This record gives sequence, structure tokens and C-alpha cells, in this order.
Amino acid sequence: MDKKRVLIAGATGFVGRALAGELASAGYEVAALTRNIAKSTRLFGKDVQSVFWDGRTADSWGSLADGAHAIINLAGDNLAEGRWTKAKKNRILKSRLDAGAAVCGAVRGARQKPKVVVQASAVGFYGPRGDEEIDESSSAGLGFLADVVRAWEDSTREVEALGVRRVVIRSGLVLGRGGGVFPRLVLPFKIFAGGPLGSGRQWFSWVHMSDEVGAIRFLVERESLGGVFNLTAPNPLEEKDICRAIGKVLRRPCWLPVPAFVLKLLFGEKAKETILEGQRVFPRRLAEAAFAFRYPDADAALAELLLKS
Repeated sequence: MDKKRVLIAGATGFVGRALAGELASAGYEVAALTRNIAKSTRLFGKDVQSVFWDGRTADSWGSLADGAHAIINLAGDNLAEGRWTKAKKNRILKSRLDAGAAVCGAVRGARQKPKVVVQASAVGFYGPRGDEEIDESSSAGLGFLADVVRAWEDSTREVEALGVRRVVIRSGLVLGRGGGVFPRLVLPFKIFAGGPLGSGRQWFSWVHMSDEVGAIRFLVERESLGGVFNLTAPNPLEEKDICRAIGKVLRRPCWLPVPAFVLKLLFGEKAKETILEGQRVFPRRLAEAAFAFRYPDADAALAELLLKS
């Protein structure tokens, strides 16, 4: 039986690397759409087909969408890198809109449409909400990040009109080795300088990489599921409690808070929207679909990441 083909835009990114490996191991024919063939080949070897694309169009890969099982769009300029200057903000938004337009173009041109398009998103969609409990029915928030995420989601909405199932994944802060926020959270503790960021009372909606990847595969394979899904663990914590949990596992103190004004000086606008504010997000629709989290609690998730690193 022929393997099911899955195309991943953004496959060489933090989540994309893990997802491509998971799907290839599960027997899918995985194609990584990449602007850097050498990097992709180095990461994946022969397990994943590396296919060039320019980040803007489907000219070099659109034919692969014909008869594909899934297109997973994770592509976009890294939000965490650098200050949010005007030029950086433009890259963040344009890269996402371009990728979405390319996906829609590929689906439009396919005679046999893909079964599903998975569109990346983030809990930043909801904006800063204090202690409010948020699920997929909650409204969009305010701010640059919320505006970008809303446009990001909308960038592939057209595929629904073309008869393709679409899943939107609003991911929390993905905890995993080798990238993302986790190494930056842990580093201060290794030099005995760990502590809360700002007040420490901002909500931290997180998910272990195993569950991020597992949930995406789950949603690709469950043909009855569509629409928006929060990809967060069912037990969000305040940032100070994440710090305490890291300190407990590493046997380090959590005692040296980083004042909010320092973070604002270092990171500017990004500090307010991504560090000093948060969302208390729950994965209601995943729970209703009976997805089983491997790491629903932070203590177990952090222990697995820290003790095996």
C-alpha cells in the first residue's frame, strides 16, 4: 500500500523537526518544504524528502499537493528572535501571509485535493486576559501578537471553500530540548540565578513537545475533527509556579526575580506581550475528542526534560 504523503512547511523549525521525525517513523511519506536544502538534508537524511520552496509561492512544490494526505503549515519568521522593530514586525506578518497564500495556491491547483490542511497558530490569539479561563470559544484579544495570529489563521481559510478539512492549532509554549523557550527558562537555574519573571503571576500555558507532536498527528488522522484546537496541557500554571517546579527538579533556589522594567528595557514591546502577560488556556476540544496527554502536569513534564537532558 502506498504511503500517505504529508507536506510540512516550516519542517526545519523547532516543532517541525520533531513532527517530521514522528510522522516519518509512523510510516508517512514526509516532504519538508524548505529554503535551505542542505540544512534539511542534514537534519533528516533520507527519512524525509527535502523540497525547495521560496517561502512565498507553491511553484516548486505545488505538484506534491495533488493527492497528498496533509499539508501542515508551520512556517513563519521566528517571533522569539530579536526585538520587535518595525522591520521585524513586517517580516513576522508577511512571512505568515506568504506561506498561507502558497498553501492555498497549492490546494487550488491540485486535481485531487489534500485530505486536510493543518494551520499553525498560537494562544497569543487570545491576547493578555489575566486570570480568565480560556477555551476555543473565547474571543480574539488585542495587541500586535493577537492581530498577527488572527491573520495567520485566516491565511489558509480559503481551503475550506475548496472542500478541504482544515484544523487550526493554537499552541501554547512548547517545552522541549534543543530550542524554544525551555533552555532559556532553565539556564538561570543552572547558575543559581533562577526566579520569577516580573510579578510571576502571569499565566503560562505550556505543552510538552511529545504532546504537541502527538496532538498534531492525532488531528491529522481523525477525519471527523476540524476547526480550532488549543494545543496546551490541561493544567496551566502561573510563571512563578513553573519556576518553583524547575528549581525543585534541579535542586536549585527560585529566589531572584527579574524586574519587569529590566525585561522591558531588554526586549521592548515583546516583553509585555510574550513574557509579562499570559493566558490561562485549556484544551477543551482535545479533551472532548479523548486525546490522551502523556504529560498533563508540569512536574512530570519538567522531570522528563531535565533529568534526561
